[in-house]
Amino acid sequence: MSNFQDKLQKYADLAVRIGVNVQPGQNLIVVATVDSAELVRLIVKQAYEAGARSVKVNWTDDTVTRLRYEKAADESFLDDPKWYAGEMLEYVENGAAVLHVISSDPDLLTGIDPQRITNHQKTYGKAMSKYRELQMADKFSWSIVAVPSKSWAAKVFPELPENEQVNALWEAIFKTVRIDQPDPVAAWKEHIANLTQKSEYLNSKKYKKLHYIAPGTDLTIELPKGHLWVAAESLNAQGNTFLANLPTEEVFTAPLKTGVNGTVSSTKPLSYNGNIIDEFQLTFKDGRIVDYSAKVGEATLKQLVELDEGSHYLGEVALVPHGSPISQSGILFYNTLFDENASNHLAIGNAYAFNLEGGKSMTREELNEHGLNASFAHEDFMVGSAEMDIYGVTADGTEEPVFAKGNWAF
Repeated sequence: MSNFQDKLQKYADLAVRIGVNVQPGQNLIVVATVDSAELVRLIVKQAYEAGARSVKVNWTDDTVTRLRYEKAADESFLDDPKWYAGEMLEYVENGAAVLHVISSDPDLLTGIDPQRITNHQKTYGKAMSKYRELQMADKFSWSIVAVPSKSWAAKVFPELPENEQVNALWEAIFKTVRIDQPDPVAAWKEHIANLTQKSEYLNSKKYKKLHYIAPGTDLTIELPKGHLWVAAESLNAQGNTFLANLPTEEVFTAPLKTGVNGTVSSTKPLSYNGNIIDEFQLTFKDGRIVDYSAKVGEATLKQLVELDEGSHYLGEVALVPHGSPISQSGILFYNTLFDENASNHLAIGNAYAFNLEGGKSMTREELNEHGLNASFAHEDFMVGSAEMDIYGVTADGTEEPVFAKGNWAF
Protein backbone atom coordinates (compact mmCIF):
# COMPACT_ATOMS: atom_id res chain seq x y z
CA MET A 1 0.00 0.00 0.00
CA SER A 2 1.36 3.45 -0.93
CA ASN A 3 1.98 6.06 1.74
CA PHE A 4 -0.97 8.09 0.45
CA GLN A 5 -3.30 5.06 0.45
CA ASP A 6 -2.19 4.23 3.96
CA LYS A 7 -3.05 7.79 5.13
CA LEU A 8 -6.39 7.70 3.31
CA GLN A 9 -7.25 4.42 5.03
CA LYS A 10 -6.38 5.93 8.42
CA TYR A 11 -8.56 8.95 7.60
CA ALA A 12 -11.53 6.70 6.78
CA ASP A 13 -10.90 4.77 10.00
CA LEU A 14 -10.83 8.02 11.99
CA ALA A 15 -14.07 9.29 10.40
CA VAL A 16 -15.90 6.05 11.21
CA ARG A 17 -14.41 5.22 14.65
CA ILE A 18 -13.87 8.68 16.20
CA GLY A 19 -16.07 10.93 14.02
CA VAL A 20 -19.49 9.26 13.84
CA ASN A 21 -18.38 6.26 15.96
CA VAL A 22 -20.54 3.74 14.06
CA GLN A 23 -22.13 1.12 16.32
CA PRO A 24 -23.05 -2.48 15.41
CA GLY A 25 -26.50 -2.55 13.78
CA GLN A 26 -26.55 1.21 13.16
CA ASN A 27 -27.38 2.81 9.80
CA LEU A 28 -24.98 5.41 8.36
CA ILE A 29 -25.85 8.19 5.92
CA VAL A 30 -22.91 9.73 4.05
CA VAL A 31 -23.53 13.10 2.35
CA ALA A 32 -20.60 13.61 -0.02
CA THR A 33 -19.33 15.39 -3.10
CA VAL A 34 -18.26 13.32 -6.12
CA ASP A 35 -14.71 14.64 -5.63
CA SER A 36 -14.53 12.56 -2.46
CA ALA A 37 -15.46 9.19 -4.03
CA GLU A 38 -12.16 7.46 -3.22
CA LEU A 39 -12.38 8.29 0.49
CA VAL A 40 -16.13 7.60 0.64
CA ARG A 41 -15.64 4.05 -0.66
CA LEU A 42 -13.13 3.40 2.12
CA ILE A 43 -15.54 4.93 4.66
CA VAL A 44 -18.37 2.65 3.46
CA LYS A 45 -16.11 -0.42 3.73
CA GLN A 46 -14.88 0.65 7.18
CA ALA A 47 -18.44 1.29 8.39
CA TYR A 48 -19.61 -2.18 7.35
CA GLU A 49 -16.57 -3.71 9.04
CA ALA A 50 -17.53 -1.77 12.20
CA GLY A 51 -20.93 -3.51 12.07
CA ALA A 52 -23.12 -0.96 10.25
CA ARG A 53 -26.52 -2.35 9.25
CA SER A 54 -26.55 -0.32 6.03
CA VAL A 55 -24.67 2.63 4.53
CA LYS A 56 -26.41 5.06 2.17
CA VAL A 57 -24.48 7.69 0.20
CA ASN A 58 -26.17 10.90 -0.99
CA TRP A 59 -23.92 12.37 -3.71
CA THR A 60 -23.61 16.04 -4.66
CA ASP A 61 -21.60 17.67 -7.44
CA ASP A 62 -20.31 21.26 -7.61
CA THR A 63 -20.81 21.53 -11.37
CA VAL A 64 -24.41 20.34 -11.13
CA THR A 65 -25.06 22.71 -8.19
CA ARG A 66 -23.65 25.68 -10.12
CA LEU A 67 -25.70 24.78 -13.22
CA ARG A 68 -28.87 24.72 -11.15
CA TYR A 69 -28.21 28.20 -9.73
CA GLU A 70 -27.40 29.52 -13.23
CA LYS A 71 -30.22 27.94 -15.26
CA ALA A 72 -33.11 26.61 -13.12
CA ALA A 73 -36.42 28.46 -12.99
CA ASP A 74 -36.61 31.14 -10.29
CA GLU A 75 -39.61 29.52 -8.65
CA SER A 76 -37.74 26.21 -8.27
CA PHE A 77 -35.74 27.74 -5.40
CA LEU A 78 -38.98 28.05 -3.47
CA ASP A 79 -39.83 24.33 -3.86
CA ASP A 80 -39.99 22.57 -0.51
CA PRO A 81 -37.54 19.58 -0.48
CA LYS A 82 -39.99 17.51 1.59
CA TRP A 83 -38.78 14.17 0.22
CA TYR A 84 -35.17 14.82 1.27
CA ALA A 85 -36.06 16.30 4.66
CA GLY A 86 -38.46 13.41 5.31
CA GLU A 87 -35.85 10.77 4.45
CA MET A 88 -33.13 12.34 6.59
CA LEU A 89 -35.52 12.81 9.52
CA GLU A 90 -36.72 9.21 9.32
CA TYR A 91 -33.16 7.91 9.37
CA VAL A 92 -31.96 9.96 12.35
CA GLU A 93 -35.14 9.41 14.36
CA ASN A 94 -34.32 5.71 14.03
CA GLY A 95 -30.77 6.17 15.33
CA ALA A 96 -28.78 6.58 12.11
CA ALA A 97 -25.49 8.49 12.09
CA VAL A 98 -24.73 11.15 9.46
CA LEU A 99 -21.29 11.87 8.03
CA HIS A 100 -20.67 14.87 5.76
CA VAL A 101 -17.68 14.73 3.41
CA ILE A 102 -17.13 18.24 2.03
CA SER A 103 -14.87 19.59 -0.72
CA SER A 104 -16.71 22.49 -2.35
CA ASP A 105 -15.08 25.41 -4.14
CA PRO A 106 -15.13 28.46 -1.77
CA ASP A 107 -16.09 30.61 -4.79
CA LEU A 108 -18.68 28.17 -6.16
CA LEU A 109 -21.60 30.60 -6.38
CA THR A 110 -19.73 33.84 -7.14
CA GLY A 111 -21.84 35.97 -9.48
CA ILE A 112 -25.11 34.14 -8.77
CA ASP A 113 -28.20 36.24 -8.03
CA PRO A 114 -28.20 36.53 -4.20
CA GLN A 115 -31.99 36.23 -4.10
CA ARG A 116 -31.82 32.72 -5.55
CA ILE A 117 -29.36 31.67 -2.86
CA THR A 118 -31.47 33.26 -0.10
CA ASN A 119 -34.69 31.64 -1.37
CA HIS A 120 -33.05 28.22 -1.39
CA GLN A 121 -31.61 28.72 2.10
CA LYS A 122 -34.92 29.76 3.60
CA THR A 123 -36.88 26.95 1.91
CA TYR A 124 -34.27 24.32 2.77
CA GLY A 125 -33.87 25.66 6.31
CA LYS A 126 -37.62 25.49 6.94
CA ALA A 127 -37.89 21.94 5.58
CA MET A 128 -34.89 20.76 7.63
CA SER A 129 -35.85 22.58 10.85
CA LYS A 130 -36.89 19.44 12.78
CA TYR A 131 -33.73 17.62 11.65
CA ARG A 132 -31.58 20.60 12.73
CA GLU A 133 -33.36 20.72 16.08
CA LEU A 134 -32.39 17.09 16.74
CA GLN A 135 -28.86 17.76 15.51
CA MET A 136 -28.36 20.80 17.77
CA ALA A 137 -29.51 18.72 20.76
CA ASP A 138 -27.11 15.80 20.05
CA LYS A 139 -29.99 13.39 19.48
CA PHE A 140 -27.94 11.55 16.82
CA SER A 141 -24.27 11.20 15.90
CA TRP A 142 -22.96 13.41 13.11
CA SER A 143 -19.57 14.49 11.86
CA ILE A 144 -17.85 16.50 9.11
CA VAL A 145 -14.60 15.67 7.30
CA ALA A 146 -13.09 17.25 4.19
CA VAL A 147 -11.47 16.19 0.92
CA PRO A 148 -9.58 18.44 -1.53
CA SER A 149 -11.13 19.39 -4.85
CA LYS A 150 -9.10 20.98 -7.65
CA SER A 151 -10.81 24.37 -7.34
CA TRP A 152 -10.50 24.46 -3.53
CA ALA A 153 -6.83 23.43 -3.64
CA ALA A 154 -6.11 26.13 -6.24
CA LYS A 155 -7.64 28.73 -3.91
CA VAL A 156 -5.51 27.59 -0.94
CA PHE A 157 -2.22 27.11 -2.82
CA PRO A 158 -2.27 29.51 -5.82
CA GLU A 159 1.54 29.79 -5.72
CA LEU A 160 2.05 26.07 -6.47
CA PRO A 161 2.02 24.41 -9.91
CA GLU A 162 -1.46 23.11 -10.72
CA ASN A 163 -0.34 19.46 -10.55
CA GLU A 164 0.90 19.91 -6.95
CA GLN A 165 -2.04 21.80 -5.44
CA VAL A 166 -4.35 18.88 -4.57
CA ASN A 167 -1.52 16.85 -3.02
CA ALA A 168 -0.47 19.86 -0.93
CA LEU A 169 -4.01 20.27 0.40
CA TRP A 170 -4.24 16.54 1.15
CA GLU A 171 -1.05 16.74 3.22
CA ALA A 172 -2.33 19.83 5.07
CA ILE A 173 -5.63 18.08 5.88
CA PHE A 174 -3.88 14.89 7.01
CA LYS A 175 -1.79 16.95 9.42
CA THR A 176 -4.78 18.81 10.91
CA VAL A 177 -6.53 15.51 11.70
CA ARG A 178 -3.35 13.97 13.16
CA ILE A 179 -2.96 11.33 10.46
CA ASP A 180 0.77 12.14 10.59
CA GLN A 181 0.87 10.69 14.14
CA PRO A 182 1.94 7.04 14.63
CA ASP A 183 -1.49 6.20 16.12
CA PRO A 184 -4.06 8.84 15.03
CA VAL A 185 -6.88 7.37 17.15
CA ALA A 186 -4.72 7.47 20.30
CA ALA A 187 -3.53 10.98 19.42
CA TRP A 188 -7.15 12.12 19.16
CA LYS A 189 -8.07 10.59 22.50
CA GLU A 190 -5.21 12.50 24.14
CA HIS A 191 -6.21 15.73 22.38
CA ILE A 192 -9.85 15.32 23.45
CA ALA A 193 -8.73 14.87 27.07
CA ASN A 194 -6.69 18.11 26.90
CA LEU A 195 -9.62 20.10 25.50
CA THR A 196 -11.93 18.60 28.12
CA GLN A 197 -9.67 19.95 30.89
CA LYS A 198 -10.14 23.48 29.49
CA SER A 199 -13.94 23.11 29.32
CA GLU A 200 -14.07 21.74 32.88
CA TYR A 201 -12.08 24.74 34.18
CA LEU A 202 -14.40 27.21 32.42
CA ASN A 203 -17.47 25.36 33.70
CA SER A 204 -16.10 25.61 37.25
CA LYS A 205 -15.74 29.42 36.89
CA LYS A 206 -19.35 30.06 35.77
CA TYR A 207 -18.43 33.43 34.27
CA LYS A 208 -21.28 35.90 33.86
CA LYS A 209 -19.69 37.61 30.85
CA LEU A 210 -16.70 37.50 28.50
CA HIS A 211 -14.97 40.72 27.45
CA TYR A 212 -13.04 40.65 24.14
CA ILE A 213 -10.40 43.28 23.37
CA ALA A 214 -8.32 43.38 20.15
CA PRO A 215 -7.66 45.80 17.26
CA GLY A 216 -11.12 46.70 15.91
CA THR A 217 -12.83 44.66 18.64
CA ASP A 218 -14.33 45.67 21.98
CA LEU A 219 -17.13 43.24 22.69
CA THR A 220 -18.94 42.02 25.80
CA ILE A 221 -20.82 38.71 25.67
CA GLU A 222 -23.11 37.77 28.53
CA LEU A 223 -23.52 34.03 29.14
CA PRO A 224 -26.85 32.47 30.12
CA LYS A 225 -27.39 31.02 33.56
CA GLY A 226 -26.58 27.31 33.39
CA HIS A 227 -24.41 27.63 30.28
CA LEU A 228 -22.07 24.71 29.59
CA TRP A 229 -18.66 24.82 27.93
CA VAL A 230 -18.24 21.83 25.64
CA ALA A 231 -15.07 20.44 24.06
CA ALA A 232 -14.75 18.15 21.05
CA GLU A 233 -16.61 15.02 22.14
CA SER A 234 -20.40 14.83 22.23
CA LEU A 235 -22.82 12.23 23.57
CA ASN A 236 -25.84 11.14 21.52
CA ALA A 237 -29.27 10.05 22.80
CA GLN A 238 -28.08 6.41 22.99
CA GLY A 239 -25.09 7.37 25.17
CA ASN A 240 -22.45 6.92 22.46
CA THR A 241 -19.69 9.48 21.89
CA PHE A 242 -19.01 11.20 18.55
CA LEU A 243 -16.88 14.07 17.26
CA ALA A 244 -18.85 16.58 15.18
CA ASN A 245 -15.80 18.16 13.52
CA LEU A 246 -12.55 16.62 12.33
CA PRO A 247 -10.41 18.63 12.98
CA THR A 248 -11.46 20.44 16.17
CA GLU A 249 -9.46 22.68 18.51
CA GLU A 250 -12.32 24.58 20.15
CA VAL A 251 -14.01 24.87 23.52
CA PHE A 252 -17.41 26.53 23.09
CA THR A 253 -20.68 27.58 24.69
CA ALA A 254 -23.83 29.56 23.90
CA PRO A 255 -24.20 33.31 24.54
CA LEU A 256 -27.23 34.94 26.10
CA LYS A 257 -29.18 36.03 23.03
CA THR A 258 -29.81 39.57 24.28
CA GLY A 259 -26.49 40.00 26.11
CA VAL A 260 -24.02 40.93 23.36
CA ASN A 261 -22.81 44.54 23.14
CA GLY A 262 -20.01 46.30 21.26
CA THR A 263 -18.09 45.78 18.04
CA VAL A 264 -16.16 42.82 16.66
CA SER A 265 -13.88 42.63 13.59
CA SER A 266 -13.19 39.53 11.51
CA THR A 267 -9.62 38.25 11.24
CA LYS A 268 -10.00 35.71 8.41
CA PRO A 269 -12.10 35.50 5.23
CA LEU A 270 -15.40 33.63 5.48
CA SER A 271 -16.64 31.42 2.63
CA TYR A 272 -20.43 31.57 2.86
CA ASN A 273 -22.81 30.17 0.24
CA GLY A 274 -20.01 29.91 -2.32
CA ASN A 275 -18.94 33.54 -1.86
CA ILE A 276 -16.12 35.16 0.12
CA ILE A 277 -16.75 37.78 2.85
CA ASP A 278 -13.62 39.50 4.17
CA GLU A 279 -12.53 42.38 6.42
CA PHE A 280 -15.94 42.76 7.99
CA GLN A 281 -17.18 44.30 11.21
CA LEU A 282 -20.36 43.76 13.24
CA THR A 283 -21.83 46.03 15.92
CA PHE A 284 -24.23 44.64 18.55
CA LYS A 285 -26.70 46.26 20.92
CA ASP A 286 -28.59 44.10 23.41
CA GLY A 287 -27.62 41.05 21.39
CA ARG A 288 -28.84 42.27 18.00
CA ILE A 289 -26.60 43.17 15.06
CA VAL A 290 -27.43 46.85 14.53
CA ASP A 291 -24.68 47.67 12.01
CA TYR A 292 -22.36 45.76 9.70
CA SER A 293 -19.89 46.41 6.89
CA ALA A 294 -17.41 44.44 4.79
CA LYS A 295 -14.61 45.43 2.40
CA VAL A 296 -15.26 42.23 0.41
CA GLY A 297 -18.66 40.57 -0.02
CA GLU A 298 -20.89 43.03 1.80
CA ALA A 299 -23.93 41.89 -0.20
CA THR A 300 -23.24 38.30 0.91
CA LEU A 301 -22.85 39.44 4.52
CA LYS A 302 -26.25 41.17 4.19
CA GLN A 303 -27.72 37.83 3.00
CA LEU A 304 -26.39 36.11 6.10
CA VAL A 305 -27.42 38.75 8.68
CA GLU A 306 -30.86 39.25 7.18
CA LEU A 307 -31.71 35.59 6.52
CA ASP A 308 -34.23 35.61 9.37
CA GLU A 309 -34.73 37.34 12.73
CA GLY A 310 -32.44 34.91 14.55
CA SER A 311 -29.58 35.60 12.14
CA HIS A 312 -29.31 39.06 13.71
CA TYR A 313 -28.04 37.39 16.92
CA LEU A 314 -25.22 35.08 18.00
CA GLY A 315 -25.58 31.37 18.79
CA GLU A 316 -22.05 30.27 19.67
CA VAL A 317 -18.93 31.55 21.45
CA ALA A 318 -15.81 29.46 20.77
CA LEU A 319 -12.30 29.72 22.16
CA VAL A 320 -9.34 28.50 20.08
CA PRO A 321 -5.72 29.39 20.95
CA HIS A 322 -3.69 31.24 18.34
CA GLY A 323 -1.06 28.58 19.01
CA SER A 324 -3.30 25.78 17.69
CA PRO A 325 -1.65 23.55 15.05
CA ILE A 326 -3.91 24.85 12.27
CA SER A 327 -3.14 28.46 13.14
CA GLN A 328 0.59 27.73 13.33
CA SER A 329 0.52 26.08 9.89
CA GLY A 330 -0.03 29.58 8.45
CA ILE A 331 -2.44 28.11 5.88
CA LEU A 332 -5.66 29.96 5.11
CA PHE A 333 -8.07 27.19 4.12
CA TYR A 334 -11.03 29.34 2.96
CA ASN A 335 -13.14 26.66 4.65
CA THR A 336 -14.76 27.18 8.03
CA LEU A 337 -14.17 23.58 9.17
CA PHE A 338 -10.45 24.40 9.27
CA ASP A 339 -10.26 28.18 9.68
CA GLU A 340 -12.54 28.17 12.73
CA ASN A 341 -10.04 25.83 14.38
CA ALA A 342 -7.24 28.33 13.88
CA SER A 343 -9.00 31.20 15.61
CA ASN A 344 -11.41 32.30 18.31
CA HIS A 345 -14.75 32.48 16.58
CA LEU A 346 -18.40 33.36 17.02
CA ALA A 347 -21.43 32.00 15.19
CA ILE A 348 -24.32 33.97 13.80
CA GLY A 349 -27.63 32.16 14.25
CA ASN A 350 -28.82 29.04 16.01
CA ALA A 351 -27.49 27.96 19.42
CA TYR A 352 -26.75 24.38 20.46
CA ALA A 353 -29.21 23.05 23.05
CA PHE A 354 -26.45 20.98 24.67
CA ASN A 355 -24.65 24.21 25.68
CA LEU A 356 -27.23 24.64 28.45
CA GLU A 357 -27.79 22.50 31.55
CA GLY A 358 -30.79 20.30 30.73
CA GLY A 359 -30.99 21.85 27.25
CA LYS A 360 -31.03 18.55 25.37
CA SER A 361 -34.48 17.73 26.77
CA MET A 362 -35.96 21.25 26.49
CA THR A 363 -38.50 22.38 23.92
CA ARG A 364 -37.67 25.22 21.55
CA GLU A 365 -39.85 27.52 23.66
CA GLU A 366 -37.97 26.56 26.84
CA LEU A 367 -34.61 27.18 25.16
CA ASN A 368 -35.89 30.61 24.10
CA GLU A 369 -36.89 31.36 27.69
CA HIS A 370 -33.35 30.53 28.84
CA GLY A 371 -31.92 32.98 26.30
CA LEU A 372 -30.72 30.63 23.53
CA ASN A 373 -31.08 31.92 19.99
CA ALA A 374 -33.02 30.16 17.21
CA SER A 375 -32.37 30.62 13.47
CA PHE A 376 -32.11 28.72 10.17
CA ALA A 377 -28.49 29.97 10.12
CA HIS A 378 -25.49 28.77 12.08
CA GLU A 379 -22.41 30.37 10.54
CA ASP A 380 -19.04 30.54 12.29
CA PHE A 381 -16.77 33.52 11.60
CA MET A 382 -13.23 34.07 12.82
CA VAL A 383 -12.28 36.91 15.18
CA GLY A 384 -9.16 35.68 16.99
CA SER A 385 -5.55 36.80 16.59
CA ALA A 386 -2.26 36.99 18.48
CA GLU A 387 -3.42 40.43 19.69
CA MET A 388 -6.66 39.32 21.34
CA ASP A 389 -7.21 39.41 25.11
CA ILE A 390 -10.33 37.90 26.66
CA TYR A 391 -11.47 38.41 30.24
CA GLY A 392 -13.98 36.34 32.18
CA VAL A 393 -16.24 38.54 34.30
CA THR A 394 -17.44 36.94 37.54
CA ALA A 395 -20.80 37.57 39.22
CA ASP A 396 -19.23 40.30 41.40
CA GLY A 397 -17.74 42.09 38.39
CA THR A 398 -14.13 40.89 38.79
CA GLU A 399 -12.29 40.45 35.46
CA GLU A 400 -9.98 37.42 35.16
CA PRO A 401 -7.76 36.69 32.14
CA VAL A 402 -9.01 33.80 30.00
CA PHE A 403 -6.91 34.59 26.90
CA ALA A 404 -3.75 36.71 26.80
CA LYS A 405 -2.23 37.69 23.43
CA GLY A 406 -4.27 35.05 21.62
CA ASN A 407 -3.58 32.05 23.87
CA TRP A 408 -4.99 30.45 27.01
CA ALA A 409 -4.15 32.46 30.15
CA PHE A 410 -4.62 29.50 32.49
